[in-house]
Amino acid sequence: MENKNMSQNRRQFLKSSVAAATAIAIPSMPLFSQRSKKQFNTSGKMKLSWTPYDLQLNHTFTISGFSRTTTPVVLIKIGYDGLEGYGEASLPPYLGETQASVIEFLKKTDLSGFTDPGHIEEIMVYVDGIAGGNTAAKAAVDIALHDLAGKMEGAPWYKIYGLDKYNVPDTTFTIGIDSDEVVREKTREALGRFNILKVKVGGADDKRMIEAIRSVTDLPLAVDANQGWKDRHQALDMILWLKEKGVVMVEQPMPKQDLDNIARLTEESPLPVFADESIQRLSDVERMKGVFSGINIKLMKCTGMHEAWKMRKLAYGLGMKVMMGCMTETSCAISAAAQLYAGMDFADLDGALLIGNDCFKGATLENGKIIASDQPGIGVKPVKELTFGR
Repeated sequence: MENKNMSQNRRQFLKSSVAAATAIAIPSMPLFSQRSKKQFNTSGKMKLSWTPYDLQLNHTFTISGFSRTTTPVVLIKIGYDGLEGYGEASLPPYLGETQASVIEFLKKTDLSGFTDPGHIEEIMVYVDGIAGGNTAAKAAVDIALHDLAGKMEGAPWYKIYGLDKYNVPDTTFTIGIDSDEVVREKTREALGRFNILKVKVGGADDKRMIEAIRSVTDLPLAVDANQGWKDRHQALDMILWLKEKGVVMVEQPMPKQDLDNIARLTEESPLPVFADESIQRLSDVERMKGVFSGINIKLMKCTGMHEAWKMRKLAYGLGMKVMMGCMTETSCAISAAAQLYAGMDFADLDGALLIGNDCFKGATLENGKIIASDQPGIGVKPVKELTFGR
């Protein structure tokens, strides 16, 4: 009976803390900072370990600027009192992080001074202060902490947040810049599985790409220019044409620093315009108001779930739309994102579906939506043997 009451008290505290956080734009206190160590019987030390891993893409992935066939990641594990929390740092080239830089950062990360993984905000303040940048490395620690804390509570994070895991937007399926033949092949692969497609544009072949897809399907489309359009007038002409072709949103149409022209484009655009490269962290959100219609939150850019939750609340408080995005990731990071994106306007969470060697099982694709697992924490487990070390 004592253990049952203890669990109920803990769960009630978590729910009340999250409720308080959702009442204002930015939570004024950490979700877990007021927990009594005596009440929750926390003890022991956290042990951090890691392993590099290379994701193999099913198709060559081309966007405005570069192509790649693999994405390096670093997977981490935090052990604590018989429990294990998993995290991931995904490292696409534009982030500027490498497996070596992530491992070097993790070597500097000493969690031995913290006795409770549930003090996520307190721990992440320390982690964030170790060095500037390194957002993907920090996200890996954050995700693993959330996984641990949720396992301690015996609940998935969507329940702790008070969200409905089925109240989610359809995820897009990404089609990179390619030949007509390959574009049509990728489009056919998506039919019957996805309800909206995401098309990489931003070059000379934008209309050709759209027409190739339209020769196969009339599904709604989102487009991501990855800063590829340089002239505002040409960008507006393209958006007007895209709207006639069934496009429903535009992501990062112009260079990230060109905020004045983006603001004018957003004002004139018949489609919502979302920030991606222009926004990284919580401190960037407020200056995006009046420039973009909405923001794309990615765990690897914002240091993880704790900051993503704050960005979500602040953006909605400012009257902006919110999208949950991803890099090419395993089901570890995708499952973490799936725990907090219920109620958002758009989603691009197909990262684990683009690779052939996913090493985790977690959130699943159901009727075009990524549905969070009911398992505690972020809801993942390894599906192949991984050797973690220091």
